[in-house]
Amino acid sequence: MPTVTADALRKIGYEFFETLGCSPADARTVTDHLVQSNLFGHDSHGVTHVERYGRAVWEEQRVDPRAVPEIVREHPCTAVVDAHHGFGQVGATFATELLMQKAQQHGVASVSLRNTSHIGRASAYPLMMAWAGMIGLIFVNAGRMGFQVAPFGGIDGRLGTNPLAFAAPRRAHAPIFVDMSSSAVADGKIYLAANQGKPVPEGWFVDADGNPSTNPHAYFEEPRGAVLPLGGPLGHKGFALSMMMEICGGGMSGQGMSQGDMRVSSNGVLMTAYDIAQIGDLEFFYDEVEGLARHVKSSRTAPGIDEILLPGEPEYRAERERAQAGIHIDDTTWEKLCAAARHLGLNPTAWNLC
Repeated sequence: MPTVTADALRKIGYEFFETLGCSPADARTVTDHLVQSNLFGHDSHGVTHVERYGRAVWEEQRVDPRAVPEIVREHPCTAVVDAHHGFGQVGATFATELLMQKAQQHGVASVSLRNTSHIGRASAYPLMMAWAGMIGLIFVNAGRMGFQVAPFGGIDGRLGTNPLAFAAPRRAHAPIFVDMSSSAVADGKIYLAANQGKPVPEGWFVDADGNPSTNPHAYFEEPRGAVLPLGGPLGHKGFALSMMMEICGGGMSGQGMSQGDMRVSSNGVLMTAYDIAQIGDLEFFYDEVEGLARHVKSSRTAPGIDEILLPGEPEYRAERERAQAGIHIDDTTWEKLCAAARHLGLNPTAWNLC
C-alpha cells in the first residue's frame, strides 16, 4: 500500500488527464478535485476514480475530455449549462463560477447543469461559494439511470445515491459544510471496500434477493444488489430526500429523472448561491454562526466521545494530517491507476512508486 504526497498525486493526475485529452487547465481541475477528496479523508471520491474516468473515455466513450461547457439558457439570476458530456468537475466548476458572478450581482442566483459526467464530491462547489462569503447549496441526481438505491420498502435499485451539499462561511474559521448522499452510503464507498478486500457494515445495502449483505461484490456483480435509503428503519426520510434530489437536480436541469435508462450516465445538478451581505447583515450572521458553534460544542459528550465536531471539522483535520503524513492508496486502486497509465503509453515506473 503506497503512501503518496498530495503533490505527487497531483503531478500524476495532471500527466494522466492531459494525455487522456484534457487541456492543462481541465486536467488540473479534475485532478485537484480528486486529490482534495483524498486529503479530506474521502478516498471513495478520490484518485480511485482515475482508472474509471479513463475507461469512460477510451472504452465506454461516454466522456469527451475536450468538451467545453456552454451556457444554453440565461437570465439575470439563472442559467442552464450544458457540459456536452465532459468531465463533471470541469462543468460543475464552470457552473459554480457563473453562479457566483450572478449572486454577487443580484444577491441570489440558481444555475443548473446537464450532460455532465460524475461531478465528484458535491461539497466542493458550495465550498467555493462559502469562501466567497455566500451560502451555497447543491442538489444532484443521476439523470434517467436510477439503478443504485432502493425506495423505502423496496429491494430493487430505482434511484441514484442523489447527494446534497451545503456550505456557509465563518468569520475567522473555515466554512461549515454538509455533504451527504440521500442513501445509506455513496456507492463509491462500496467499490472502495471491494478494492481493499474489506466487508461493509450491515445496513448499507441488500443483495439481489433483498437480503442484507456485507460482501461488497454482492452489490455490483450481476444480479445487482441495491443500496438502502438513508435512515435505516426511518429510511422514508432518506427516500423523501432522494425524491427531492431527483425532482430538483434532474427536473430543473433538463437531465431527467430516474427511469432505469442505462444508455446515458450523467448527473443532473441544481445549485443555488445566496450572497449574505446583500440579503441580511453579514456581521450579525457571523456572530450568530459563532454563537451556534459554541453552543453546540458546549454539550456534554457521550461515553467514548472526546469532542463535539461541527460538520466539516473531520475533513479539515484529515486534511492537516494527510498533508503531513501522506495519502495511503490501497494496492488494488494503485494497480488500476498504474495499468490505466500504461494503457495511455505512460511509464508509471518513472513515478518511483509503481
